[in-house]
Amino acid sequence: MKRRVVITGVGVVSPIGTGDEFWEGIKKGRCGISPIESFDTTDFNVKLAAEIKDFDPVQYIEKKETKRMDRYSQFALAAADIAVRDFGLDTEKLDSHRFGCVVGSAVGGIHTIEAEHEKLLTKGPGKVSTFFIPMMLSNMASGLIAIRYKAKAINYSTVTACATGANAIGESYKKIQDGICDVMLAGGSEAAITPCSIAGFAALTTLSTTTDVNRASIPFDLERHGFVMGEGAGIMILEEYEHAVKRGAGIYAEIVGYGATCDAYHMTSPDESSEGQTNSMLCAIEDAGIRREDIGYINAHGTSTKYNDKFETQAIKNVFGEYAEKIPISSTKSMTGHLLGAAGAVEAVVCARALKDSYIPATINHLITDPELGLNFVPNEGISQELDYALSNAFGFGGHNATLILKKHRQELL
Repeated sequence: MKRRVVITGVGVVSPIGTGDEFWEGIKKGRCGISPIESFDTTDFNVKLAAEIKDFDPVQYIEKKETKRMDRYSQFALAAADIAVRDFGLDTEKLDSHRFGCVVGSAVGGIHTIEAEHEKLLTKGPGKVSTFFIPMMLSNMASGLIAIRYKAKAINYSTVTACATGANAIGESYKKIQDGICDVMLAGGSEAAITPCSIAGFAALTTLSTTTDVNRASIPFDLERHGFVMGEGAGIMILEEYEHAVKRGAGIYAEIVGYGATCDAYHMTSPDESSEGQTNSMLCAIEDAGIRREDIGYINAHGTSTKYNDKFETQAIKNVFGEYAEKIPISSTKSMTGHLLGAAGAVEAVVCARALKDSYIPATINHLITDPELGLNFVPNEGISQELDYALSNAFGFGGHNATLILKKHRQELL
């Protein structure tokens, strides 16, 4: 019999709030999008992003250490700190050899890469930082978290573009389910609001170019035209069910299904058949051992690009048939922007909180549903509704698809 896996701690650093403020922001429909302040956008046609304006890493990390970390690693350690506090157990009391960590990043230390490259060009190779290489590596957040909490079991970084965070959680779930670990720190982190990153995504014509913050990230809307770059981190603590019950842990939800597929089609474009996305959801549903009609909420990948929203909606219809019209579907990227490698993890936290609080978040700033899509995208106002299962999608460049299914935790009578 497979071991059960529950969520016993969550930590989020996001443009709409950190820690508990994040979920409050989701329920209030807070928009975290604003004009870019971290660099001069005069020569850019992209003017907006979902930046974290007030982040102080010294609240979570010693000042000396912050200077040896890229911004994405700082976000990851902050989210891990929040999750561990929420976890309510001294991690030193855990069996370190059954305590693992999988935390990914799509882009890694691009702040560091750009800064050190500028030094190389203007001041010469002798001025490049000793810490350049470890700071820019995309696996370093996972390594730093393990060092802090003495997690000596499996440790690696998923790098699957915008599916990264979901893959990290799914793979961690399997490590516990298969008996390799008892506790895992899992999630994703991203800090890619930089001149080169924005210029690169703009060159792909994937970013919104409007200056109206309320019409920039508008998933499933007829007028959608591109995504808004966000930043932040989401970390979950996953724990084997009996291990959690024995110590009287608070439980947000249970992870019961995980699906991962590849389009094997194109570097950046989704497969027009939606086959990979469809199969990712079907694999997760099969893994969960539930009926399709048991899903009560879908947190969509919902990026606000023409193609993603079209093909994801098609995949949902492929999986659920007529029932698709009855499922509340929302994209919280309408609030946070697109956190790339952190998106799947942050949105899994949304699903866990939605199940715990019996609340379905809205897709904010939604004016005109694209008639070609035609499903219930929970426009502008969230819904208080009892839920049993929630499904979360995350899809990335390279054709990566990941789906997680979470189940509401109900106290079991002994």
